[in-house]
Amino acid sequence: MSVGLAALPGADSGLEQFEALYRSCAGDLYAYVASLLRDRSAAEDVTALAFERAYRRRALFDLRRGSARSWLFAIARNAALDELRRRRRTAVLVGEIPDGEPAFEDDDEFAERRLLVRDGLASLEPREREVILLKFVGRLNNSELARVLGCSETAAGTRLHRAIERLREACNVTQ
Repeated sequence: MSVGLAALPGADSGLEQFEALYRSCAGDLYAYVASLLRDRSAAEDVTALAFERAYRRRALFDLRRGSARSWLFAIARNAALDELRRRRRTAVLVGEIPDGEPAFEDDDEFAERRLLVRDGLASLEPREREVILLKFVGRLNNSELARVLGCSETAAGTRLHRAIERLREACNVTQ
């Protein structure tokens, strides 16, 4: 039994709740999709498609199965993977880090670390890259991460920990 997006607390109507969800997630969702697709134009299209799908299916949302944010990220993930399949590039989930704050672009040390992380992400397996992107670009908590990945929260935490360790190794960083 679904409770629908209208069951979310804090708003008078389903439309207001959906608008609040859009406002709270749009930037993070776009950054996540852009990091998967490495194509800003396609990321805009896929992000819009994800919100469209979520809006059409909002009555099926079940708050008992996770947050609206994780539900939306799962929809966006599927839409991005559909786009990659359409392009016949499913094996190339290269993690492009979205542009950061303009103020940091002049910082040479920041730019070096950014390149190091970008290269480290590119060296990871697609599943490892994806869990890191969902966590740090998508800003999902472990519960939301588990919902998007379709596993337990413990398994999501373990996958994240292992992926971070691999990224540290790739970047030659010790704790």
